[in-house]
Amino acid sequence: MGFYLNPGNKGFWESIRSKIYVDKTGLIACTNDLVNTQEKYICVSRPRRFGKSMALKMLAAYYSRGCDSADLFKGFEIEKNETFREHLNQYDVIFLNMQQFLIEADSEKVTEYLEQEVLDELNEEYEEILKEKKMGLAAALRRIYTKTDRQFIFLIDEWDCVMRERQESEVLQKQYLDFLRNLLKDQPYVALAYMTGILPVKKYGLHSALNMFWEYSMTNQYVFEKYTGFTEDEVKALCRQFDMDFEKTSSWYDGYRFREFKHIYNPRSVVAAMTCRDFASYWTSTETYDALKIYIDMDFDGLRADIVKLLGGEWVKVNTRSFQNDMRNFGIKDDVLTLLIHLGYLGYDSETEEAFIPNKEIAREFENAMGTGGWTEVMRVLKASEKLLSDTLNGDGESVARELDRAHTEVASILTYNDENSLSCAIGLAYFSARKDYRMIRELPTGRGFADVVFLPLPSAGKPALVVELKYSKTAHSAIQQIKDRHYTQALEGYVGEILLVGINYDKESKDKPHSCTIEKIYRDA
Repeated sequence: MGFYLNPGNKGFWESIRSKIYVDKTGLIACTNDLVNTQEKYICVSRPRRFGKSMALKMLAAYYSRGCDSADLFKGFEIEKNETFREHLNQYDVIFLNMQQFLIEADSEKVTEYLEQEVLDELNEEYEEILKEKKMGLAAALRRIYTKTDRQFIFLIDEWDCVMRERQESEVLQKQYLDFLRNLLKDQPYVALAYMTGILPVKKYGLHSALNMFWEYSMTNQYVFEKYTGFTEDEVKALCRQFDMDFEKTSSWYDGYRFREFKHIYNPRSVVAAMTCRDFASYWTSTETYDALKIYIDMDFDGLRADIVKLLGGEWVKVNTRSFQNDMRNFGIKDDVLTLLIHLGYLGYDSETEEAFIPNKEIAREFENAMGTGGWTEVMRVLKASEKLLSDTLNGDGESVARELDRAHTEVASILTYNDENSLSCAIGLAYFSARKDYRMIRELPTGRGFADVVFLPLPSAGKPALVVELKYSKTAHSAIQQIKDRHYTQALEGYVGEILLVGINYDKESKDKPHSCTIEKIYRDA
């Protein structure tokens, strides 16, 4: 057993001994299906603290030759899979953490240092084959394969750290990508190459060094969806185990969605919440909000308006295809938004090609990033949202209308009212603080149309539900009447208790008091 060569199973052993371990061993069945196929080159990118390193330690424990890991996988999902015994501890594994090499090597000699470190271990294990031969890493691996017929599985963690932490060094980046291409591409000794990072494979125009890799990213995880974070069923089980409120957990940490799994939770935050028995910002606390601020402050046409729409609960269209998969080269606002998707600050729906703020934890991070300057008008709206909610709950329609007038004045330079959709976004922004105790649903299907905005209280909040209908150049009373005529409240399945019907109208011709608001209270029985 070595540090790079066949690192053994201690990392996985520590994972399953932890207070919370969610069984993700089904990932191994996915990689087994790809061993020695044309799809054996896998690049899985996810945000930080989304279990990437833990997955690699699990794969190392499963594939590494020289250790017996059968007992460690007893009772887990992979043990039931027909491929479990076929590949168990059958390969020489080379495990590389690129962050380590970047830290320890001289600034421009990362690949040289890596090569020597791994060759030292190979020379110890295969002394007879490699003795008296001076050769590079790829040549040594070819020789071992030729003499022994043994293939290697490559597990590469933080593969993109060179791109993230040496953004200015194009020479080092190209050298690094060329090194990986030579090491992995079309080499007969490669049974599987599985690398993880935050970013997908770097694009260099015509220089596509790693074009053999199949990419599984936050814009589409394909078969790895289930293993990107915690699923809803997994989180429900944890909430039962630790006696934690599931609805609250969902509002804080849910929101990442893919084609099959519509609810993927931030694993780091869920584990921390269960362990600490408290809901707070755990994932975002591991990195300063300055990182987010740098990107949302960039001067691209339409970016500020999109950020405001996102804060208002709206989904915005994003073209993810122009992004160069780095943190330096941005051409349009969509490149910035795509990076935020990969960093985990935005969720993404690949079917509609829209991005959104996934949950309360991330919304707070946007608020923190905007609070240090440059977003003064928006911050005034967010800070006033507590009073707006209080006035709404008190049924004070006139005060609500005045607050909305002020909010509109603040964001008018960024967000233009031109229809009910833009009004809906502004209302979502103005009621920003409501998300502390409510789940906001825009365009809730009712059977007879869509309710514009619904605020469903969390079970522990003890507050009434809000059904908000918006009108553009009509009347607030007509908005209330539409809620009643179309029976919008019947769509609140399972909800029992007080409901506030909130009708809001924006009169574009009125200069002094463009908003009007009518609030009515009803009660829904079981």
